[in-house]
Amino acid sequence: MKYILILNGPNLNLLGQREPGIYGTETLETILEGLRIRFAEIDLRHEQHNGEGELIDTLHAAGFDPDCIGIVFNAGAYTHYSYAIADAIAAIPAPVVEVHMSNVQAREEFRHRSVIAPVCCGTVAGFGADSYRLGIEALLSRH
Repeated sequence: MKYILILNGPNLNLLGQREPGIYGTETLETILEGLRIRFAEIDLRHEQHNGEGELIDTLHAAGFDPDCIGIVFNAGAYTHYSYAIADAIAAIPAPVVEVHMSNVQAREEFRHRSVIAPVCCGTVAGFGADSYRLGIEALLSRH
């Protein structure tokens, strides 16, 4: 069965508790539950890892899986400095949409640059939990 992977990086397991003024009060589980209801016709899979190596292994596994339509990826802080993750995205055939809940351009200077954006098919940022929905819709429009 074809699926979309929603992949979350470091500290996103703390959604609902972590900086609610920036990330809101919804938990990751609540966000995923809403997405699964909205996209009931699609197999949405999810993984969250705090470690860079685990994220890379997950990108490799899903990215070469012919059943994977694409990956919606919130790399968290790795977005801004992980060339290893950028290389992993560049190496896989599955399209990757970079997502961020906050508007990274309106935040600290170090968040203004994404090293993964050049190897992703697109970026969605600043729409809170809705960024994930928009990322899924972008992948579906390409499929």
